[in-house]
Amino acid sequence: MDADVVVVGGGVVGLAAAAALARTARSVLLLERNADLAREITSRNSEVIHAGIYYPEGSLKAALCVAGREALYARCEALGIPHRKLGKLIVATEPGDLETLEGLQQRGTANGVPGLALVDGREVARREPCVRARAGLVSPETGIVDAAALSLSYAAEAEAHGAVIVRRTEVVGIELRGGVYRVATRGPGDERSTVECGSLVNAAGLASDAVAERAGFDVDARGYRLHPCKGDYFALVSGTPVRVSGLVYPVPSGAGLGVHATLDLGGRIRFGPDAEYVDRIHYRVDPGKATAFASAVRRYLPELRAEWLTPDTAGVRPKLAAPGEAFRDFVVAEESEAGWPGFVNLIGIESPGLTAAPAIAQRVVALLTGRA
Repeated sequence: MDADVVVVGGGVVGLAAAAALARTARSVLLLERNADLAREITSRNSEVIHAGIYYPEGSLKAALCVAGREALYARCEALGIPHRKLGKLIVATEPGDLETLEGLQQRGTANGVPGLALVDGREVARREPCVRARAGLVSPETGIVDAAALSLSYAAEAEAHGAVIVRRTEVVGIELRGGVYRVATRGPGDERSTVECGSLVNAAGLASDAVAERAGFDVDARGYRLHPCKGDYFALVSGTPVRVSGLVYPVPSGAGLGVHATLDLGGRIRFGPDAEYVDRIHYRVDPGKATAFASAVRRYLPELRAEWLTPDTAGVRPKLAAPGEAFRDFVVAEESEAGWPGFVNLIGIESPGLTAAPAIAQRVVALLTGRA
């Protein structure tokens, strides 16, 4: 075989998995279809380190977010990866929101999130003078991280332990024959080749359902079909009187967590994302959305004006939940029972996938060593 394990996808999750597997003395080959690493979902998120508040107790999203958060902060401290533990306020602006905040506190505490505290409107205003709310839920463990630097740290770790990373190489077919996976690839100039391996990790993000389908999985029957959901961001122009010192979120609604205020490591304020299911993946931000964004944000930042917003970036979530469908958990599954031994599917790894990446990687290792 060419490698013990092939990892498909060079986003933060695939890179973390490759690094963890390489540390176990396996030979690892990572295949990434883009010219650079971490250029799709990883490069287009809010870079928030989530605490683990929102997800049902006992779900993979909850468990892997909490474990991943602790590992992520430790990694950033050890390796000097830029990050800040800013804290977050989830704010109640309507009477019915208070009950939601109490539920979030109970859920987060059950998930193992420390330090969650309910505060009244005056304390919200003391913490964030520009914010107006009836009450808030303080999450001191929430932070932000340089997602590119984090991803490259995993790439460096993987290569230091012998992994080989090949870019501009797309997986176009997978066949299991005699206990060996034959992975057909297409490179630059339509160059074709085949790689043989004993195990395969499908960490292909937005293409993870397509990669599973190329291996022979009936993704519709197994509930692996993705429903791309686009989220846009607007940035606050400089010189306005609006300020926040931490992350400010409304109570969650719809397919996302609501249009929230985030800071990047340079102190720039962005608002987003919204949530819109799309038929095709694109990253254009409609400037005409500024009015709707301003209206949503004015619920808790009443001074904001639409003319202070400028289109920023956009991202696409690989959601398993179809429009109107209830919560869907991560798929982190070793597929021996379905007839694909040593094949690990990582599908629907949306938020909190960045935070959960180190814990997902350890779970992949455990699955491939038969300990999970």
